[in-house]
Amino acid sequence: MESLTQEIYTSIIEGNADNTKTEVQAALNTGVAVSIILNEGMIAAISEVGRLFEIGEYYVPEMLVSAYAMQSGLTLLEPYLKEANVKATGKVIVGTVKGDLHDIGKNLVSMMLKGAGFEIIDLGTDVAPEKFVEAAREQGAQIVALSALLTTTMPAMKATIEAFSAAGLRGQVKVMIGGAPITQSYATQIGADGYSSDASQAIAIARSLI
Repeated sequence: MESLTQEIYTSIIEGNADNTKTEVQAALNTGVAVSIILNEGMIAAISEVGRLFEIGEYYVPEMLVSAYAMQSGLTLLEPYLKEANVKATGKVIVGTVKGDLHDIGKNLVSMMLKGAGFEIIDLGTDVAPEKFVEAAREQGAQIVALSALLTTTMPAMKATIEAFSAAGLRGQVKVMIGGAPITQSYATQIGADGYSSDASQAIAIARSLI
């Protein structure tokens, strides 16, 4: 049993999507508990990928292939997680703000958070403030994660936080922001609850906000 979860862990670290799927299926077939596959195989692996990124051993391409490998295994696991009623760490709405069509950073953060056990509702790119508010209200999300790559679309982050305040949801929903031009001082300035400089940090920030 241990070796199967270890195989899943190693496959994700190495970014081997096909092997991850094979090993997840093998673990399911042999009756390994879905919570063990998730926690010991996937969450542990994606946390290690984040650590390797932070110490400079992994770069964005390695993170992407590992996140993709994890996602391929998670796709197989999801129906079993629902069946076993494994509770998500939290619910996060993600999206790139209005006027911005960049999605690589957003997708990476989504995959990393999903691998860490969060339920993700991805609204895509060019998302208007009111759409974030509507989704958070409908889904009962605890966190909204906003992404921007262009300095020209940064004000849309402030507008989104203001929209949550206007809707009376600011006390219930935490807002985390990130993207190439974003800094901690900008996050503080617009009243965001958290700022992540990269996808690996996003997991720790999201956990701290739940």
